[in-house]
Amino acid sequence: MIGMAESSADDPSISIIVPVKNMAGTIRDLLDSLMNLDYDREKLEIIVVDGNSTDGTREIVEEYPVVLVEEEGRGLNAARNTGIRWSTGEIVAFTDGDCVVPPDWARSIAKNFSDPSVGFVGGLVEGYNKDDFLSTYMDETFFQAKPGFRWRKETTDLALLQFPAGCNMAFSRHALEKINFFDERIYYGFDDLDPVEQLGSRGFRIVLDPEVFVWHRHRTSLRGLLKQHFNYGRGGALLIVYKRASRLARWFTTYLFSTTFAISLTVLMVATGIILNHPLPIQFISGTGLAAFMLVMAFYVRTAVRTRSLRKLILYPMLDFTRGLFFTLGGLTQLFRTIIGEGSRAQKESFKGDEG
Repeated sequence: MIGMAESSADDPSISIIVPVKNMAGTIRDLLDSLMNLDYDREKLEIIVVDGNSTDGTREIVEEYPVVLVEEEGRGLNAARNTGIRWSTGEIVAFTDGDCVVPPDWARSIAKNFSDPSVGFVGGLVEGYNKDDFLSTYMDETFFQAKPGFRWRKETTDLALLQFPAGCNMAFSRHALEKINFFDERIYYGFDDLDPVEQLGSRGFRIVLDPEVFVWHRHRTSLRGLLKQHFNYGRGGALLIVYKRASRLARWFTTYLFSTTFAISLTVLMVATGIILNHPLPIQFISGTGLAAFMLVMAFYVRTAVRTRSLRKLILYPMLDFTRGLFFTLGGLTQLFRTIIGEGSRAQKESFKGDEG
């Protein structure tokens, strides 16, 4: 049964939208947690948007008192927009099929919208698999794929590393209508960040509240983690193509240029050393790389001491650099594919039902 809390005339109605595709292994845990939300069930609706699942996800969803909507699998933003059109709530909240929410999740979201100038609320994301090394790494890395903040913040201008995660975000319906929902041309990654930047630029208040949190099943295989960040890079490239005036697009352009230059310089120096049979270029690159590695490693000293893990001190910087490399390669790949006209075809393969 959804929601067991007493009704209050002041409680806003909330629509919770969950885009999914082939998430039979995790969707039940999410739906069970949504059934236990401490919120008036008369003011709560749950809409699951399925993107042509083939693993029994739909059959599991049909066991619950939720609205199941089928979508063609055209990308996460298309699924989100489909859910919005089916929804009726004053607040539209989003989570993913591989998340679990605490009982007070909906109420924590709702209290932040008491100010009508607030257009968006985002929260924290914590790893669900606390005993898994890669999941723990994603919670502790300096280069957070999910937002990290300890205190509530209200602003119209978010810092780059504070942009929220798509698996834990909520909008006022009025704000979503002002920006015409989500841009369906953006997929793979950054698709959930663009509307937040738009709302801030239009004067809506953006709230980051650490009391609004979900547990998320981070990637637990290196292959899955690197594929995820490769796709994030592809999403960043689409921002450059379609949203080049946005701050996010300008940041990604700067990042892509800088890292591509660094990689090219490294290859050039190594090749020069080999061709000239001289160690100096290779020594220079090796020394520079080691210095960068040691600088990143210094950030993890406190983590390694606190957790008594030498492995983290050594492997976390390696994972950071490897993720960054795949992020860059993803951006370059998508730019190339867009130039030669393969971007729209690739979009059909992008909808996996979650952000990370």
